[in-house]
Amino acid sequence: MATLTAHGRVLEVVLHGDAVRAAQGSMVAYTGAVEFGGAGMGGGDGFRAALKRKAAGESLSFMECKGSGTVHLAVDAQYVSVVDLQADTLSVESGSVLAVSPGLTLGVAFAGLGGAMSGQGVATTTVTGHGQVALLSHGPMIALQVTPGQSLVVDPDAYVASSGRLSTSIVSGVSWRSLVGEGSGEAFSMRFDGDGLVCLQPAER
Repeated sequence: MATLTAHGRVLEVVLHGDAVRAAQGSMVAYTGAVEFGGAGMGGGDGFRAALKRKAAGESLSFMECKGSGTVHLAVDAQYVSVVDLQADTLSVESGSVLAVSPGLTLGVAFAGLGGAMSGQGVATTTVTGHGQVALLSHGPMIALQVTPGQSLVVDPDAYVASSGRLSTSIVSGVSWRSLVGEGSGEAFSMRFDGDGLVCLQPAER
């Protein structure tokens, strides 16, 4: 099966006669017998997923990298992290998905009011199954644990992804951003409760 390995700001994908889906235009170099083709909106996961994403005002354009060889991927010198999924579901900001290995399914989960207020749209990409997903972040990504009874409050622009049994709510009012004079509009933060992980980036989008 294809393997994904992060090297700072570059993702190395080793193909063994299989295929991965990657962000359109992210290939920077490759060796071997590799073919590239369009995977379309929704990452090739069907017309229904594409319609849901279009209704939400979001689209993911993927290409398919297929064959035997090594492909190097990068986007705007952003940092790359690889997450291993074992029958899990990872919720990700759409623009943070760089590549997904075989065995993973892309979908759409509506984020409701939180997504609309964050300016990141009202839909979040979900990645489900067994395999590896490569994520992009502005700066090295960190993962913070959320435990029952201990809420985690984050800046919406710092949010990259989350997994586990988590519920999300909006905390309105004064935020650290408004205190330093960088806020515009209504100040709010994202609050996570439950049991799981939240992945953050150290810079704004």
